[in-house]
This record gives sequence, C-alpha cells and structure tokens, in this order.
Amino acid sequence: MNDPAPHGRGETQAVALLLAGAVSLQFGAALAVLLIEHVGAIGATTLRTVLAAIIVVAIVRPKLKAHSRQDILVGLSFGVALGVMNLCFYEAAARLPLGAAVTFEFIGPLGLAVVMSRKLRDLVWVLLAGVGVFLLSEGGLERLNVVGVLFALAAGACWAAYILLGSQASRRFPGAAAVAVALIVSTIFTLPIGIVARGTDLLHPTVLALGLAVAIASSALPYTLEVMALRRIPPRTFGVLMSLEPGVAALAGYLVLHQRLAVLQLVAIGLVIAASAGATWSARSQPPPQA
Repeated sequence: MNDPAPHGRGETQAVALLLAGAVSLQFGAALAVLLIEHVGAIGATTLRTVLAAIIVVAIVRPKLKAHSRQDILVGLSFGVALGVMNLCFYEAAARLPLGAAVTFEFIGPLGLAVVMSRKLRDLVWVLLAGVGVFLLSEGGLERLNVVGVLFALAAGACWAAYILLGSQASRRFPGAAAVAVALIVSTIFTLPIGIVARGTDLLHPTVLALGLAVAIASSALPYTLEVMALRRIPPRTFGVLMSLEPGVAALAGYLVLHQRLAVLQLVAIGLVIAASAGATWSARSQPPPQA
C-alpha cells in the first residue's frame, strides 16, 4: 500500500514552493521599480529580459534545429507576447502602486479563465472583479495615473495572449525550453529598443547589479520553483494560488517601496483575488506561470 503521508507532504511542499515563487516574483517587481528610477521602464525590461535569458538558456540549452517552421513561429509569437507584456507592465509599475498595477493586469488572465470556462455562472466572477476594479478606481482614480492603468490593462491582454501561446509552445518545446525560446525572442525584440533608449546607462555597475537581482527574482527563481511545484499539485490548484499575487504585490510595494493603499483599495484587490481564484477553480483550462 502507498503511504499517503509522503504525497501529503509533497503537496504541502509544492504550496510552499509556489508561495515562495510568488513572493520572489512580486518582490522582484518591487526591485524593478527601483531599477526603473535609474533606466526607465524600457531599460528595466531590457536588463531583466537579457539577463534572465542568459541564465535560463545557460541552464536549459534549448535545441531548435529539430523543430518545424510552425514550432518556431509559435515560439516567436510567444516571445513577442512576453516582451510586450513585461514592457507594458513596467510602464504601468512606473506610474502606479505595485499592488494596483498587478490588480489591473490580472483582468487579462481572469477574463481568459472565464471565457475558457464557458459557464454562465462564472459571470459572477466577472461581476466581482468589476466591483473590485470600480472600487480601486473610485478609491483613488485621481491619484492613479490613467496612462499607467491603460498600460496595466494592456499588460493583462498580453498576459492572456501569453497564456494561449504558452500552452501551444509548451507542447512543441520540451521542459523549460519554451521559456528559454521566449526569452531569446524577447531579448532580440527588446535589446535594440533598450540600447537606443538608454545606451551605456545599462552598463553602469549599480544598474547591472540591480538588473541581475530583478532577473533572478522575477524570472529565473520563480520559473524554477513553479516547475518544481507543478510536478506535485494539480494545475488548477496552481492557478488558485497564483491568484494571490495582487495581494503579494501590494505587500511588496508597501515593504520595499513604502507604497500605501487606502482601505477601499485593499478591499478592491481582495475582490479581484477572490474573483481570479474562483474563475480559475471552475475553469476547464489553467493558465501557465507569468514571466
């Protein structure tokens, strides 16, 4: 007979890994806000993408020669979605409190989860999220940069595209090779823009050190923890736990950046978390992790 204890311990460890990954990702985003102060959103996106690509490719060493033209096209689209998503999110984070930026961004995967569910009852999650967004806006729209909100929503739309393309890419590229390919493409896409926009500012030792910390905390470490966790728990449980990220982002913004949110805004974030968790739990398909 199989001993259920190890299985239970495995699930507990997986939950711990996922929570650690979420904390790493959002505190990495908080560090990125500090990086943005030095080199802007474009420079921060460039450093995170390039350095993360170097780390992940060195570990994964993806082999592309055996793949078809269609595989490569999917990988290219996946990488572009990743690059645009990160750029839009950093533009939003440069203008909004971190918790608010992540909350608005979460509308993308939330909407996708509801659409993929195809259940009329899941409209309640849309309504709940709508109330949350309304409260978040009413709680401080005059204090929230409208351009930042639009960038966050654009990042959410790119996140939804990233989920769909990532699902295809993961079937065409083994293991973490899909992430490596996406980072390579994203590097090709963002590096020229970053060089033109920030030039040699990207090579300052302090900037490079902060960029490396962001790359590790926001990409390399959470990706590794998430892959380890997904081997031990159902994807649906993974999605529900990832729904906690707006709350973790708000905490990271408070601790690292001293960003304070009004009580009404915290309630709004809680509503979006609940809506995301509920929609993910009842959806037929589950989103993969955020880059």
